Amino acid sequence: MQIKIKSCANIGLNCEIVEVEAGIAPKVQFAFVIVGLPDAAIQEAKERVRFAIENSGFDFPRWKTAVNLAPADLKKEGSAYDLAIAICILLKTNQLVCAQTIIDESLFVGELALGGELRAVNGILPITLFARSAGIKNLFIPEANSAEASLISGINIFPVKNLSQLQMHLSGTELIAPITATSEFLNPPELDFDTDMAHIQGQENAKRALEIAAAGGHNVLMSGPPGSGKTMLAKAMPTIMPKMTEAEILEVTKIYSVANLLTTEMPVINRRPFRAPHHTSSGVALVGGGKIPKPGEISLAHRGLLFLDEFPEFPRTVIENLRQPLEDGIISISRAQGTLVFPAIFTLIASQNPCPCGYFGDPEKNCTCSSVQILKYQKRISGPILDRIDLHVDVPRLAFEKLENGNANETSAEIRKRVESARTIQARRFAETKRTCNAEMTASELKNFCVLDNQSRELLKNAVNQLHLSARSFHRILKLARTIADLANVEQISLQHVAEALQYRAKT
Repeated sequence: MQIKIKSCANIGLNCEIVEVEAGIAPKVQFAFVIVGLPDAAIQEAKERVRFAIENSGFDFPRWKTAVNLAPADLKKEGSAYDLAIAICILLKTNQLVCAQTIIDESLFVGELALGGELRAVNGILPITLFARSAGIKNLFIPEANSAEASLISGINIFPVKNLSQLQMHLSGTELIAPITATSEFLNPPELDFDTDMAHIQGQENAKRALEIAAAGGHNVLMSGPPGSGKTMLAKAMPTIMPKMTEAEILEVTKIYSVANLLTTEMPVINRRPFRAPHHTSSGVALVGGGKIPKPGEISLAHRGLLFLDEFPEFPRTVIENLRQPLEDGIISISRAQGTLVFPAIFTLIASQNPCPCGYFGDPEKNCTCSSVQILKYQKRISGPILDRIDLHVDVPRLAFEKLENGNANETSAEIRKRVESARTIQARRFAETKRTCNAEMTASELKNFCVLDNQSRELLKNAVNQLHLSARSFHRILKLARTIADLANVEQISLQHVAEALQYRAKT
């Protein structure tokens, strides 16, 4: 009788069942082979599995043993198949006896140490969600992955310490207690940051722009001389972002699980991500990649913030990679084996100097750049990218009086209260859709939710004609005006909302 053990392959954020089967050829010289398009990590599983079985008190077959990972045309990678391979061999050699129904209803995932202990693997959350949807009743995982898996209910999840413990459980000798599902980690913590908007003197216009961006999920480009506060404003942005919902927490945690960025101390991502890659980062680092693609910084910023400081210093090809995610909220990575799609709905916060020396247009310090240098520097960011940024904000140098001003500024908590109120309005608006904020609205939704009165329509018409705005710019102005109206807690977009939205367009 052929024995088949179910394991699981992570393919991007999706999963696929992998069946593990073993064959033993008696009286054939000893060999241990694994077939089914395994990578180097799986080939090395031969030694891990062999020593784990022997050090757990079992016998490893002394004849030729072949393990097949099906389907054979699916590239397999990682060490998560170790446990399934070991269980399959123990069943094949009759060192483990259990009911066939238990095997048929179970899925095994885990890396084996040489002593038989189980080590944590990445991708447990998407595997658990997939197993539940596929009708799997029992999931056996390393104990170190327990906290991550405990987010999911509706499936029996057994935390396994070592191979011997699992053998006793399957044989009915000593049962393992299943994990109790908990929502503890799904409750966002109280926000506590070192930076606060109250610490930033002046720059009221930039603070207002960031408030609008946080309320509607809009992208921001800040421009100003060195030391004007662009980086500090960006780092203060997380302090005014709304708390994550349960659905968002699961979305983001899946990405970090696949990227192997979860730890025992941080098994869940319940605070909005803030990613700030250096301008020397490659395109693969930003969008993701590899033989079997993994998420990059764009996807790791999903439902959070992506801060690109010194925006023009990024290579032009890297910046152009932002086109698809800024427009569609996804990033597609194509390889010979196929195309994987990762979610990438984030708020872009970019900052730049107006020229290489940073002082072009500064009223107090002379710019040392030539006109050719200035033009070349400003052309590093293409028009299509600028068109996808909703708020273009000048962050000027502050006078000494402003810096010294000790007057109390509005705190992040006060701003966040308005942001969360606006997000609540948007949650009701998009209750029947998958969208969460105004920046994600489709063209058809714009017609329903962004109705203008005659004065507002006339102002926008004149702006489109005089500034030669594109259709994309027109739609983004409407979305921005909708967010400004939401912050004012009014249903109808009025003239002042459109006027404020227009002032944030790029000056050409």
